[in-house]
Amino acid sequence: MPALSRRRFLLHSSGLGAAVLASRWWARRAQANPAGRPVGIQLYAVKSSLQEDPAGTLRAIKNIGFGEVETAGFGKLSAKEFRKLLDDAGLVCPSAHLQFDVDNLGPTFEDAHALGVHYVTSGGLRASLHPPVTAIGAAMTVEEAKRTADLANRIGEKARQNGLQYAYHNHNGEFVVQDGIAGFDVLLRETDPKLVKFEIDCGWMVLGGRNPVDYFKTYPHRFPMIHVKDFLPPPSHGSDDGKAPEYPGAELGHGIIDYGPIFAAADKAGLQHYFAEQEGPFVRMSQLDAARQAYAYLHSMT
Repeated sequence: MPALSRRRFLLHSSGLGAAVLASRWWARRAQANPAGRPVGIQLYAVKSSLQEDPAGTLRAIKNIGFGEVETAGFGKLSAKEFRKLLDDAGLVCPSAHLQFDVDNLGPTFEDAHALGVHYVTSGGLRASLHPPVTAIGAAMTVEEAKRTADLANRIGEKARQNGLQYAYHNHNGEFVVQDGIAGFDVLLRETDPKLVKFEIDCGWMVLGGRNPVDYFKTYPHRFPMIHVKDFLPPPSHGSDDGKAPEYPGAELGHGIIDYGPIFAAADKAGLQHYFAEQEGPFVRMSQLDAARQAYAYLHSMT
């Protein structure tokens, strides 16, 4: 099945199908958070607010109810300074998206230890490949996937030697089938499960035409973290030139992905942390208001 048709099938016909209205979830007053773990947020979702007022934003995140955060940079602060703000706000940071200079990973691991994280996570490795892949948004080729897997193993080994665990975060380009296989499947096949874990960005995976539930069932314990992200239906079904339609970012509970089946499968597969995240544009509410809605959505799930 072509990728675009499969994506539409997933969104409209499977457990990821119908749009979820927020009121449906608000009515479910669950006694525990999904997987019985603290609700987390990827701080990229509040990056504008964090840039303007890091201390105040982190306090607001805690007051909303979040217990964990995942970093995506520290603004103008050092990792040590950012850690102090996290401690002052009462937030725990189990994972950080960091920059990886493969020839000099010392500073990366120093930042990780300063933050107190366990997972050192990359949002892809294209810039770290030799030679780098510069085509942003392009599909991952099999050749690139093999080079990425080799690099991920090397980073994972060095991370292990430093008391840390490396994790790889996907976008949607890893799921384009080329030469009969998707790049993401090559990564899973050619990385050492002890050295390389994966953080599934569920939203990007679904837009790539794949179902996170299938991966949790097939590869248990490879995915200790997920990003909980949603998208609105596209304003159109694509252009005449064959390009895939654009899916705007959505507040959790207002998009096209039903996270009930995903959390059920992830919990059985060894999920440890989950982080709400949202792609822009933030046109219907502020980033902090979207974070409040994300927390309410996640906290209300059964």
